[in-house]
Amino acid sequence: MTILVTGATGAVGRQVVAELLKTGRPVRALTRRPATAALPGEVEVYEGDLEHPESLRAALAGVERLYLFPVPHTVAEVVALAVESGVRRIVDLSGAGAEDETFEDGYHVVERAVEASGVDWTHVRPGEFAGNWLDWAPSIRAERVVRRPYGAAVTQPTHEADVAAVAATVLVEDGHAGQTYTFAGPEALTVVQQVETIGAAIGERVRFEEQDPVTAREQWVRDGYPAEVVDWLFGMWADAARDPAPVNEDWAAVVPRLTGRPGRTFAEWAAERATAFR
Repeated sequence: MTILVTGATGAVGRQVVAELLKTGRPVRALTRRPATAALPGEVEVYEGDLEHPESLRAALAGVERLYLFPVPHTVAEVVALAVESGVRRIVDLSGAGAEDETFEDGYHVVERAVEASGVDWTHVRPGEFAGNWLDWAPSIRAERVVRRPYGAAVTQPTHEADVAAVAATVLVEDGHAGQTYTFAGPEALTVVQQVETIGAAIGERVRFEEQDPVTAREQWVRDGYPAEVVDWLFGMWADAARDPAPVNEDWAAVVPRLTGRPGRTFAEWAAERATAFR
């Protein structure tokens, strides 16, 4: 039972590979740059690009199960090729906001294509990635400061290793066909608390400076973020600051239920990534 992991050198995909290797299953990895993949020797590494579905044909030959990284505008072609090649189970990386159809190229496009495939499927929908904080690593390294709006916004950061563990579990185990697993980490923390946690991980105080949302929006758009994406994200943060929610216990319970171990805390994530912030 060969499993193909797409996006295999990404933050989640690399850990999906590691989790699958623990099970003893044959694992293939798809990457655009095999020469720099730096994956374990027992992994079959194939060159391919989800942006160009035909490039996956060799990697898909003889594969029964597929971990699918989300690339909405080519997903229908990728899924069709996978089914043609003999794939019988697809586990897609989606997101907790997948039902939001604000954007034409959102997660819902991937989910619909997978559901229409005619093979077993499972949607993996993590909440906000703890890894998003790496975007602020340069300012933390240079100035020990984070500047952004909505410091009171409460989120439930999800460790990418937990995302990978859930994905690997449903790839290998039976009984998950047709299921959607929406989950997040075990804690609800304000943005300020998360900044303080990163500071504790590196052993130095990291300051939080509240930005005016209008000023921040202008800066983000100048930096190349699409205006509609910034508005959507800032809207979520504003809601989370105005009406902070407690821990979503249903979401927090999914990782322990599926993997048999507790979800990783944000402090654990920060400690593991401390070098990036120093």
